[in-house]
Amino acid sequence: MLDIRRLRNEGEEIRAALARRGFELDLEAFASLDGQRRDADMRSQELQAARKKASKKVGELVKAGTPVDEAKAQVAETLQEIDRELDEEVERARLIQGRIRDFLMEIPNVPDPEVPAGEDEDDNEELRCHGELPRFDFAVRDHVELGAALEGGLDFDRAAKLSGARFAVMQGAVAGLHRALINFMLSMHTGRHGYQEVYVPYLVGPEALRGTGQLPKFGEDLFRVEGERELYLIPTAEVPVTNLYADEILEAQQLPLKHVCHTPCFRSEAGSHGKDTRGMIRQHQFEKVELVQLVRPEDSDRALEALTGHAEAVLQALELPYRVVRLCTGDLGFSAACTLDLEVWLPSQQRYREISSCSNFRDFQARRMQARWRNPDTGKPEPLHTLNGSGLAAGRALVAILENYQNEDGSVTIPEALRPWMGGRERIGAQ
Repeated sequence: MLDIRRLRNEGEEIRAALARRGFELDLEAFASLDGQRRDADMRSQELQAARKKASKKVGELVKAGTPVDEAKAQVAETLQEIDRELDEEVERARLIQGRIRDFLMEIPNVPDPEVPAGEDEDDNEELRCHGELPRFDFAVRDHVELGAALEGGLDFDRAAKLSGARFAVMQGAVAGLHRALINFMLSMHTGRHGYQEVYVPYLVGPEALRGTGQLPKFGEDLFRVEGERELYLIPTAEVPVTNLYADEILEAQQLPLKHVCHTPCFRSEAGSHGKDTRGMIRQHQFEKVELVQLVRPEDSDRALEALTGHAEAVLQALELPYRVVRLCTGDLGFSAACTLDLEVWLPSQQRYREISSCSNFRDFQARRMQARWRNPDTGKPEPLHTLNGSGLAAGRALVAILENYQNEDGSVTIPEALRPWMGGRERIGAQ
């Protein structure tokens, strides 16, 4: 959520910045709401002053010799009228504040100046590439064909029998490789990168989703669970992990906070419009190892560089070719001020595909959640800066390994970094 003071003081600049990402900020509507709020507050103050003056009148009458009961009776009607109008103004102010909050909750974050202008992923800016693209002297198979033929295997038909499209069943060595990936990533981030592992609920209430920006705008992409309480399956661990600190004030010495969390993620993919219907690239249920940081505002730029590097380290250890791109304004997520995507090479598609999005949200999420820190220079609570990124998406990492490490006979070589997590095994054979 944007700082309301910035909207009042820098409205035109913010409107121009949001226009870069295709959002039209209605400053006139905001000014009208803000004016109504100000009028209600001023009227409430006037009524409170009038009430205080009427109450003093009782004392003045008594001092002049009027009996107490008679003095109270003389001003009772005036006080009742003031109280009635005051209650109306307080309620009016409350309703206007709610409308202002609803207005602010629909506004996306302001993109950083270095975010390139553009409409979609084709306009993203490539920053760097890492690793050599593999060369094959045989016909390359995609992960669906490979997975179906591997020991244990990757089975989409049985998954469809259970749950419909966009689900997968993994068995045997393929399931083991998926689990090895998750354990490897968790160990790297906790042991080498200094993150604290957390375990969180997979069901959250609507306030948590509002805090990180999934609600109200993206409700159709969520799975809501029927029951006594309003609960949703998490679309990413970012939601529960970041919200651990909602409505809290942290001390400066507690920062930075760095958490890593493995969870399943659930998305309806309502806006995908038939994209990536084959295989594991875009599913309703998938696994991720998520990195979340909460930092002082002056540290968030460095934190984004570090967090992105931590995700890159996984790809480098797995020896998977990838590139880093800066998302353009049209591809930027609702809550992000800037995002660096890691895209891994998929031989079957002859293109790079996203495997991690590393974002700096500045104070946007923290304002929605009321997650703050006490600035020692001022002694006052201020919004934190939040960041997160996948480190990595396990399903897509599995896809990348199957395709980049495939052999002519249909087997798949296990990356050397994962072999300790696979009992020293070097290869998954074809059935």
